[in-house]
This record gives sequence, C-alpha cells and structure tokens, in this order.
Amino acid sequence: MPSLKALKTRIASVKSTQQITRAMKLVAAAKMKRSIDAALASRPYSDEVTAVLQSLMARIDQVDNPLLQEHEEVKKVALIVMTSDRGLCGGFNNALIRKASRWIDANKSQPGFDNIELMTYGKKAGDAFRKSEYYLGRAHGDLKPENFATMVAELVQELCNRYESGDLDEVYLAYNHFVNTLKQEPTIEKLFPLNELANSNDAEPEHLVDFVYEPDQNSILAQILPLFLRTRIHQVFLESTAGEHAARMTAMDAASRNAKDVIDRLTLEYNRARQAAITSELVEIVAGAEAL
Repeated sequence: MPSLKALKTRIASVKSTQQITRAMKLVAAAKMKRSIDAALASRPYSDEVTAVLQSLMARIDQVDNPLLQEHEEVKKVALIVMTSDRGLCGGFNNALIRKASRWIDANKSQPGFDNIELMTYGKKAGDAFRKSEYYLGRAHGDLKPENFATMVAELVQELCNRYESGDLDEVYLAYNHFVNTLKQEPTIEKLFPLNELANSNDAEPEHLVDFVYEPDQNSILAQILPLFLRTRIHQVFLESTAGEHAARMTAMDAASRNAKDVIDRLTLEYNRARQAAITSELVEIVAGAEAL
C-alpha cells in the first residue's frame, strides 16, 4: 500500500489537474458558443449560393465551364484534410485521420490514387501525415477564424488554376461535419469536378421562370462557381472549428468527472491507510502498557 505522503501528493496532483480541465472546459464552452453561432449563421447564405448555382445550371443548355468538365484520364488526385491545431479534444482529430487513411487505402486501385497529394489544414493532420507514406504537398497550421477568408481565397484560386491546367484531375475534402455538441461526423466529399452537381439538376423545374441574362449564362456561371467554392470551403472551416471546441468541451468535462472519481477513490484509500496507521499505533501503545 502506498504511504500516506504518496497518497496525499497524488490527491493534490489530481486536484491540480482537475482545476486545469475545468478551466479548459469553460474556455472551450465560450469559444464553442461563438463558433456554433458563426457556423449556423453562415449556413443560410451557403445554402442560398448553392441554390442559385443549381438554378442557373438547370437553365443552361450547354455548360462549357472547365470546372464542370471531367478529365478524360485521372492521373492526379488531391485530398484536403481539415483538423485542429491543438489536441485534448477526444477523438476529433484521430477519427478523421483514420477515416482519411482508410479511404485512401481502400481506393488505391483507382486511377490517380497511387499518386495522391495531401493538403492539410491544422497541425494535427500535418504531423500525422508527415510521418506517413503519402505525399504531403501542403501543411498549413495556425488556424485562426480571422484568417479563414484569406486562406480560403488562396486555396480556391490554387485549386481552380491547377484543375483547369490539368495538374489535378479530382479533389476531395475531408472534415468533421458538426451535427451537435456531442456528435461530429468525419466526412469525405468530392469537390472537383463539379459535374455531379450539374448532372443532378439538368432538368429545369416547371415552376422556374426564364430570365434574360447579361452578358450570358456561362459568363455568370464563371463568376458564381468561385463564389460557390469559397462559400463551401469557408463553411467547412467554420463547421470544423465548431466541432473542435464542442469535442474539447465534452472531453474536458469527462476528464473533470473522471478526476473527481479518482480523487474520491484516493481519498478513501488515504483515510483507510491513515486509520490503519492510527490503529497500529494504538495497538503498540496498549501492548507496551500491558508489558509494563
């Protein structure tokens, strides 16, 4: 059995850890509230941009935008993985990294996946894939909400240029979709080409009114597509940030409760050891008195 001093030191150490986890839980809760508000507030705008794009493509007879055209041969595939910069958020990062790794391994036989390029946002993804066998083309850390607009604009510009030039044939996006405070779903979706979105809306609904377009439909589509991509990726950044803080708050809450259980168990063990020591001293005193 550990000594009384060792138990007392252990109890003090766990109490100190509990104070840290409680503070981290409160900080994460405050950040989570702001992040969720931002993610939910931007969803209507993202949905409306998507609806405008779908409505426009439903009215176009022939789409000739290069971002909507499939390449004849898939030679190069890119996967964008979005995690957090910091840990202590449960399985938020590891679940997505495992899903991305398994998804790549499961598609190795597909054209282009043997030459897949990874683009990571968040230090956790960069650190994980830097040690892997996959090619890491970009590792971006220091994710701050105030820098999201700049990062998204640069990423969309790079992806559009590389896809139009033929340097990339398919682009996928891996992120944690925010469902609620207790649930974040690791998700992988296809970003380029956008032809699947066009094909799903190739028939114009009867209730839609025809418009007169200036200068023409394809020119307007060329302006809408980059806006749609920026909005979609920016929404993913917001969803991932909200999920990170929610996962961290949940993890720190569980850690605080576990610390309380450990403190209760150690306190009970300390009291038993102390009682045993007192009983042993009393027995020695009584035995000494009887000997005299």
